[in-house]
Amino acid sequence: MNNTLDKQYQTLLQTILDYGVDKSDRTGTGTKSIFGYTIRHNMEEGFPLLTTKKMAIKTMMTELKWFLKGDTNIKYLVDNGCNIWNGDAYKNFLKYSVPHDHQETKEEFINKIKTDDEFAKKWGELGPIYGKQWRDWTEYYVEKLNGGNPIIVERTKDQIETLINDLKTNPNSRRHLVSAWNVGDMYEMVLPPCHYGFQCYVSDGKLSLMWNQRSVDTFLGLPFNIASYGMLLHLLAKEVGLEAGELIGNLGDVHLYKNHLKQAKEQLARMPYNLPHLTKLENVDVLNGEFDYTIEYYESHPRIEAPLSN
Repeated sequence: MNNTLDKQYQTLLQTILDYGVDKSDRTGTGTKSIFGYTIRHNMEEGFPLLTTKKMAIKTMMTELKWFLKGDTNIKYLVDNGCNIWNGDAYKNFLKYSVPHDHQETKEEFINKIKTDDEFAKKWGELGPIYGKQWRDWTEYYVEKLNGGNPIIVERTKDQIETLINDLKTNPNSRRHLVSAWNVGDMYEMVLPPCHYGFQCYVSDGKLSLMWNQRSVDTFLGLPFNIASYGMLLHLLAKEVGLEAGELIGNLGDVHLYKNHLKQAKEQLARMPYNLPHLTKLENVDVLNGEFDYTIEYYESHPRIEAPLSN
């Protein structure tokens, strides 16, 4: 079957190289950037895992389970071999710990996350990022009392549980939305959400998912986002008894870091293979962040190493 996903991704890489403008960024690395792009993938064509470089499947799925569990501490990730949030946690540690506490190298810091539960509880925490917002969105409102002083009331909402229930009971609703962009919690987050929300849509027995992303690390981050939301689409579809339809990504500031340009050109020179297939999806428990999967027929070009900018 023709692999249009890799071709779309390669077209995006070339578009940034050809038309991207030079922009500074918070990491100090510098980028070539464009604004506004959309990727669409029909899930019948295969699981959306790029083939023009080898992708770390387990790492992506571990992060997705972490989101769904409502977890915001990196200990679960590092204990399961997922290291993509280590740099953000270490940077936060260096910024806020007292000077004599941060003599540790990054490697020593991660080892303490693994072995020291009290240290991990304090310094592995990233604040109310994705998992917190997906599973435990908190809002405050003023309740007026007759004859008494108004009181502030806290109310929480499990957006994933609500989404699943609404997809089952009111599939034609236009309110199948999950948001991670909680303005009131931004100051507590180590990093504001890059992919800040997603919407689901039901038609002809199929479930489609569209995610929105304000900032896109196109070489390292976007391939992860595509595969992660592809799996989330499959999980939700299985949970509500539908087939997986279309996966759509609406992308805002789409950029290549300046130290990824050579790697992007290398990937552009590669011919895509056929997409792999998700052949088994079992023991699905979305609300507990658990699922077993088998992705087969994954043929890819070798990995392309590139530095992560935090």
